[in-house]
Amino acid sequence: MYQANPKLTALAGAVVEPLGFELVGVEQCGTGRSSVVRVYIDHEEGITVDDCALVSHQLSGQLDVEDPIPGEYALEVSSPGLDRPLFTAEQMQRFQGQRARVRLAEKRNGRRNFEGVLAGVINDALQLRLDNDEMESLSLALIESARLVPQF
Repeated sequence: MYQANPKLTALAGAVVEPLGFELVGVEQCGTGRSSVVRVYIDHEEGITVDDCALVSHQLSGQLDVEDPIPGEYALEVSSPGLDRPLFTAEQMQRFQGQRARVRLAEKRNGRRNFEGVLAGVINDALQLRLDNDEMESLSLALIESARLVPQF
C-alpha cells in the first residue's frame, strides 16, 4: 500500500497525537516547487479550521527542525473529508461495509481501478465486493490509493 516517507509519517504522528488528534495518514505529491505534503487528521468530535491551523503550526516548526523532505514543499493539514483516504489495513477493516474506490499501482487483469464495498482484509489482501457481487482480492502491497465513496 502507498506509504509516504516513513520518517515523515512518524514525525507527523509524534506531533499530531500528543495534540489529541488521530493521524489518518500523510501523502506526498509532486516534486520540486510543486511538491505538496498533505496531512490528514481526525477527532471523534470532528475537525475545525482552528484544529488544522494548530497542527499545521506545530508540524511546520518540527519539519523545519528535522528537515525530512529535500527541497521546497507546501504543507496542507485537513480532515479526511467525506471521501476519506484509507492508508492502512486497520482503516480498511474499520470502514468495512462502506463503499470505496481503489487504485492499484499496476494493472491487474487489464484494470487499475476498482469500486465496491469493503469486505475486510485477509492475508494482506483487501477483500472488495464489486457491484456484480463478485469478490475481488487486492494485495495491499499493490494498492496505490483507496478512498471511501460518499453515499448520499
